[in-house]
Amino acid sequence: MIDFSCIDFSKFSLFDVIISITSIIRGKDFCSDFVIMDLKSKIKEANFYISSETSDKKRFKKLLNLFYSSWGFGSSDGVYKLSDSLWIDKVLKSKKGTAISLAIILFHISKELNLPLSIVLFPTQLILRADWSKGDKSFINPFDGGFLNNHILEVWLKGNISPTAELYDHNLKSADLLTIVKKILNTFKTALMEEKKMDLALIANKILLKITPNDPYEIRDRGLIYSQLDCNHIALADLIYFIENCPEDPISEIIKIQIHSIEQKKVIFH
Repeated sequence: MIDFSCIDFSKFSLFDVIISITSIIRGKDFCSDFVIMDLKSKIKEANFYISSETSDKKRFKKLLNLFYSSWGFGSSDGVYKLSDSLWIDKVLKSKKGTAISLAIILFHISKELNLPLSIVLFPTQLILRADWSKGDKSFINPFDGGFLNNHILEVWLKGNISPTAELYDHNLKSADLLTIVKKILNTFKTALMEEKKMDLALIANKILLKITPNDPYEIRDRGLIYSQLDCNHIALADLIYFIENCPEDPISEIIKIQIHSIEQKKVIFH
């Protein structure tokens, strides 16, 4: 098991980290052996399927056809629980995932096949980037394997961020492993909080705090989780810490209401 308090992310693959994170959060409920064996089988099948092609670009296009058409991976529309479309083992069984989970699986298979794929944390959703020879590159939507051009990406920005938003080069840079892991952990945590699985959300939060100790936003979330678990003394300390360190944050007013509510509970119980 990876110790996230002193991890050197350069020594691990994204797949190794995801397996470790999921094992820590879900414990015996997660079967890592199934995930490892299933993906080994898919990598072997994919390697055979694309072996007739000589260029990376053609090999990758065949892999996309295999992944989305033959295997049937795609969007998790209609999945009741968001976490069911995030956990790798469940996505491998259902073939329905989010941009994050589908990207993780496709990214892992691609790396094992020596295809030049990386992950981009685009402002609207996670996307994939392929860097070909001679400086050519492609951007891929993990939901359906479709190729994304600059016009589509700019429309996404304007439609989801602001009508005046513009597409810049830094929006399309490959993300490092640490940034990706934090994004994934935050997504896990948020989904679990929404599903009222506070004990599991707390584990995800604690991993994040090992990576970035004293992060006021993670401490705020820990306070919100503890308040749902009726650990009011700890919750108060965490929420007050957030207010003191981020007084200008717009959500601070909402957190103050939460603090008042917890204080009122303490008065009632005493």
